[in-house]
Amino acid sequence: MMTREERVQWFMEDRFGLFIHWGLYSIPARGEWVRSFECLSNEDYQPYFEEFNPTSYNPREWAKAAKAAGQKYVVLTAKHHDGFCLFDSKLTDYKATNTPAGRDLIKEYVEAFREEGLKVGLYYSIIDWYHADFPKYGDRQHPMRNNEEYKDEVTDFSRYVNYFHGQVKELLSNYGKIDILWFDFSYDDMTGEKWEATKLVEMIRSIQPDVLIDNRLGGNIKSAEPEVYAGDFYSPEQIIPVGGIVNGNGEPIPWEACITLNDHWGYHSKDVNYKSPKQVIRTLVECVSKGGNLLLNVGPDAKGVIPKQSLAILSEVGEWLEKNGDSIYGCTASSLAKPEWGRYTQKGRFLYAHVYDRGIGPIYFQGLKGKIKKARFLADGSELKVEVPWMAEQYSDIENGAFITLTGAALPDESDTVIELELIG
Repeated sequence: MMTREERVQWFMEDRFGLFIHWGLYSIPARGEWVRSFECLSNEDYQPYFEEFNPTSYNPREWAKAAKAAGQKYVVLTAKHHDGFCLFDSKLTDYKATNTPAGRDLIKEYVEAFREEGLKVGLYYSIIDWYHADFPKYGDRQHPMRNNEEYKDEVTDFSRYVNYFHGQVKELLSNYGKIDILWFDFSYDDMTGEKWEATKLVEMIRSIQPDVLIDNRLGGNIKSAEPEVYAGDFYSPEQIIPVGGIVNGNGEPIPWEACITLNDHWGYHSKDVNYKSPKQVIRTLVECVSKGGNLLLNVGPDAKGVIPKQSLAILSEVGEWLEKNGDSIYGCTASSLAKPEWGRYTQKGRFLYAHVYDRGIGPIYFQGLKGKIKKARFLADGSELKVEVPWMAEQYSDIENGAFITLTGAALPDESDTVIELELIG
């Protein structure tokens, strides 16, 4: 069996993925947590099941958009917290095949993204607001957490755990190779062996030994000796860690920041607070500059259409990556400190300077005097000269630094102008 280092190798090369949150909650269009926030019972939520009919669902279009955006892998919600399954599970009737959609939507998704050459991931919520044996009253998240009718309800949690393990087995057995299993989420005492996590991971590895698993089953991935279920990568949400993620020995851990394009994961018809392409590009660069990945989310609507605003942003990011992808794919953190004008990423002897701030005068590269063999704009390959300009002769750190003078008052690319520096040795 592969070690974690071997398993995550492709993941740390690919750097940029697409997250897709999609399910019944796209119909009320108030976000993926609508059941919990509005305390909707199974009966309240049932009309959405009965009308779920995404007539415009075309995962081939999704896959083409992801590929054009420069994304290399994808993760789709096979089952979210509401318990509804986009796949044809034999263990429940609460699935897409029993809605007007009438088919296995995960099967189509997997085939479509594979056709475009992207790695395929499945999100599976380990909590479930529909299942009869999942605790309700007093739970922190459940829609019925405050409903006195459920106060004395007797449930068999082991029956739920068997159900959830069974569904994971289905997902790993019925759709060919799966590259990522993205579990969500542990909280309070609902963590680790409460989910029979060791047994679960052993089962997963027996079916698909190379699949990557995130860290949300519980355990401590940062430990020098993490539990078997602690995961292959860390998954910060809506935040980018200050200095990347390291374990107890100070060694870097694979990680991936999951970030929304607006303020919700699932479709929300009123949420137009979209991040700009520039923000997304710089977020991706920040992740890679700290040794991490970016998993960027879209929320298709009830008909299965990714919002136009999301597609427009993805398209612009893709155009930037087409010219500057060498500074992202296969790159990681540099040993150099963060420069005042932007960030560094590095791949072997190639150091990539992501220049955000033009400033006044030449761009200064601290600690690189005599170490740069060639410099060029990555986007068009045009040569840049490394030389000490006359006005820098009294520069306080002239013994250590290198300079590149850019023409014009503005940067060629205001989102991120990338200079490729080929280092000596």
